[in-house]
Amino acid sequence: MQPAGSVQWGHGTCWKMIKGHPMRTLPATCLLLLAASAAKAGVPLRPTVPIEEDIYRYEPANNGAGPMWCHGSTCLVRIGNDLFASGLETLPGVKPLNNCRWMLFQRGPQGWQKIRFDPSGRTREPSPLVGFPDGRLFLSANPTLNTDSNAYAGPARPELLQFTTQDAGKPAQTLVPTWSGEPKFTEHSYRSFAADGPNRELILFQNVGYTHTEWAFLDREGRWITQGQLPWPYGEDYSKPQPIRVCYPNVMLRNREVHFCGVSDIVEPNEQWRAFKKQLTGQEWDYDFRRLFYTWSPDITKGRFQSWIEIASREKTCGWINPGDLWAAPDGRVHILWTERAIDERLREKFFPDARQSYSLNYAVVQAGKVILRRTILAAEEGRSNEQPGHGRFHVTPDNRLFVFFYVCGSDAGGKSLSENRLLEILPDGTVGESVRVPLERPFTDFMTATVRAGSAPAQTLDLLGTRQGSGSIISFARIEVR
Repeated sequence: MQPAGSVQWGHGTCWKMIKGHPMRTLPATCLLLLAASAAKAGVPLRPTVPIEEDIYRYEPANNGAGPMWCHGSTCLVRIGNDLFASGLETLPGVKPLNNCRWMLFQRGPQGWQKIRFDPSGRTREPSPLVGFPDGRLFLSANPTLNTDSNAYAGPARPELLQFTTQDAGKPAQTLVPTWSGEPKFTEHSYRSFAADGPNRELILFQNVGYTHTEWAFLDREGRWITQGQLPWPYGEDYSKPQPIRVCYPNVMLRNREVHFCGVSDIVEPNEQWRAFKKQLTGQEWDYDFRRLFYTWSPDITKGRFQSWIEIASREKTCGWINPGDLWAAPDGRVHILWTERAIDERLREKFFPDARQSYSLNYAVVQAGKVILRRTILAAEEGRSNEQPGHGRFHVTPDNRLFVFFYVCGSDAGGKSLSENRLLEILPDGTVGESVRVPLERPFTDFMTATVRAGSAPAQTLDLLGTRQGSGSIISFARIEVR
């Protein structure tokens, strides 16, 4: 219902107004109606790329992690007009696993500049970021407590480093989370970092072994008011029942709701497959990444999570799943994005000879703990299409339109090689709009975004951090205008 005296902005009124008026002078309601109308009418997206540049070069640390390893979180944050990125530097002459340190970059008039780095600590994994609109920037660090630089592994202490956009180059304030009990953290943190920007609150998750993840919640007053443990789902159907560790999750905090979606990451639970893989590799271990799980807390201050839901599985044919992104919309629906590979081809001939390979980018909507919609956005199927989807991320605009940015490789219907990024819109009814190629000089094959899950505000611009095809060990940035 419109306020008294207001104009009833219908589509007809808006289309009449557009004649002779620049778009910037149209009422906001008109712009939203016209955008929605254009999307439904199939008007193609026309993304542009005003910025595409390198940030830093890195040396492989050979410790099982890398600059993009924490891809469930992000190392790129936008606060107002300020952009920050965290980086990972390999320390020369230091043995793995703790042979890296964090770096902090800021983009200014002269491009990207390194403004801070860890002067003394050593770590294994990259350090994700979150930010608040009041100018506070937080970096998640996990420095080792082992003073022997030759030690392979050891205990670690999670901490947050708080900077401000006005003086980001100055030493940070260190915040030490309050945990439940005294958890034994190590350099293998598998941590997740998320923020509710508008409410200026954040949450940190960090795994402990194969049983659970610890979590700590910081409220808008700067107090660690709640903390607890999230036990993993339990694999009753395995030959040896066990907890199913969940890793690389996408986590979102919104109005004290927490949404958590990640992939199984345990030593191969199928004894026959594990024995066969050992014959191939000579290794005692091989990890399972083929079940996608979701849980949520309606109010994290109550300290309770709901029962786990299995969103997807490739268990029957030893396939593979990779979490993509998650967005909890204002209407209560939770949007989930992930990629799948149908089978492990090494095992096909012996265990499932009739199975066909496929690669797919998938989308689902969860509401009140139930999957209410599923879509395959793009699929490559053996003997048919060979347009193989890779990593994907959501992008949310100020009017809550939902886009998917993703990578595609393989070949088209004519056999021509493909390597490109694409953009499409998911419409309010769940239908998927037509995808368009994003005109980057070099496509991003692996990437993070300045996401609302890390406190960055929704925007018409999509900011990317990641690796580009043919760039080697270089982390790059790009800005895409979503039009």
